[in-house]
Amino acid sequence: MSQVTVHGDGVERGEEILTPAAVDFLADLHRRFAPRRAELLAQRAVRRARIAETGRLDFLPETKAVRDADWRVAPAPADLRDRRVEITGPTERKMSINALNSGANVWLADFEDANTPHWHNVVSGQVNLADAIRGRIEFTSPEGRHYRLTPGGRPAVPMPRPRGWHLDERHLLVDGEPMVGALVDFGLYFFHNARELLERGSGPYFYLPKLESHLEARLWNDVFTAAQQALDIPLGTIRATVLIETITAAFEMQEILYELREHVAGLNAGRWDYLFSVIKNFRDAGERFVLPDRNSVGMTAPFMRAYTELLVSTCHQRGAFAIGGMAAFIPNRRDPEVTEQALAKVHADKRREASDGFDGSWVAHPGLVKVCRAEFDAVLGERPNQLDRLRTEVSVSAEELLDVASTPGEVTEAGVRGAVDVGVRYLASWLTGNGAAAIHNLMEDAATAEISRSQLWQWVHNGVRLTDGQLVTAELVREVLAQTRGALAAEIPDRLDEACQLFESVALSERFVDFLTLPAYELID
Repeated sequence: MSQVTVHGDGVERGEEILTPAAVDFLADLHRRFAPRRAELLAQRAVRRARIAETGRLDFLPETKAVRDADWRVAPAPADLRDRRVEITGPTERKMSINALNSGANVWLADFEDANTPHWHNVVSGQVNLADAIRGRIEFTSPEGRHYRLTPGGRPAVPMPRPRGWHLDERHLLVDGEPMVGALVDFGLYFFHNARELLERGSGPYFYLPKLESHLEARLWNDVFTAAQQALDIPLGTIRATVLIETITAAFEMQEILYELREHVAGLNAGRWDYLFSVIKNFRDAGERFVLPDRNSVGMTAPFMRAYTELLVSTCHQRGAFAIGGMAAFIPNRRDPEVTEQALAKVHADKRREASDGFDGSWVAHPGLVKVCRAEFDAVLGERPNQLDRLRTEVSVSAEELLDVASTPGEVTEAGVRGAVDVGVRYLASWLTGNGAAAIHNLMEDAATAEISRSQLWQWVHNGVRLTDGQLVTAELVREVLAQTRGALAAEIPDRLDEACQLFESVALSERFVDFLTLPAYELID
């Protein structure tokens, strides 16, 4: 006999979220869609093998008719027409309140890369979102400081980001197998809040991460349709923004919009995961795909420029919003000089995006909301967006999207040390339950560690030499890792050894691990 079991420990007010009706709703979604999800994950491996064999990607010939046809996505609901500033962050209670009060138009409430899938985070995040939507979210810190929504304010519109298709939720079992993590995050939020949001003049909006093909977008569209029908919510109520953060999705932007055309609100340039995806897919395709130090790869690199130009032109051709990438800097009051220099870079980044036609962009800290708004206000004025800017002059080829070789920069010893340092610091934070880690004045998420370990893997396996002539070898990385562990021992007392072991495994193992969060998940409760 089929059954659903909950294996996670009790979470405060968790019974309000894991109701029998909600769990049954999740189980129905899982039974209906988990088999197709498994097929699509298998197709990822097939495609990756083809890339490894040919060193090529191209636009799909079988979907040329979709790219050539005249169609547009459904118009945006009223509260999503102005998205000039969006703030990202986990669903931890205090950070949720700060994001809602930040002055941003949209809050990406993250169950993915800025979160960790500790069971407490999964469930308590849903409690916090339910309270936020109903205007009752409050928090008192151990120091006695009280946080609540600004009276009479206009909170940012919540847009949760569920986990990617590749992750399971082992604390919820359906017929003996773990539920699909993405369906858990989406399903609980939709079940408890869709009708409440509609009654408040809004709706259930989502960010969709790490899609690798239009077929994965089609799966999400079918999930949306089934969920709306199950709860008697009008079709087309759900609106999703898709992160274009994989190189394969960059070649299918038109098709992704088409598959979700009744449910889509836009595309986002997920720049850090995009770099990780380029490295992962072309890691063994030779030196023309070897990237320099992470910090030297900017958005003006030719292949990154091609990606963002194509994204804006594609979105506006189809009536969808184009949302820019992350500004991860954290203002530091104790170091005004560093802060001033960093803010100047953020201003320049957001000015470029607004000038290029983006309709809005991301920040990771409330202190950057005004910076981003100022640059978009300067271009938009009183207009809510620039969907009318079609960018018909843009024409991007497959060769331009793959022109990694033209990226300026070098591979340095400092780059190796920085990759190890940031990767270990982040993983230690992740293992203790914090997926949004402040590291060297930047708010880092899982994409940071992914880039760090994948670059080291690529450098080692491609025989890259540093600017001083040293060969990047596994022995060199292990030497730097041991030095880093010693330097961090006093600063990071919890789970440092596990973080170092995990980082070494995902950076140096002969078989490249698709996502470091998969082995990391095995190390947490």
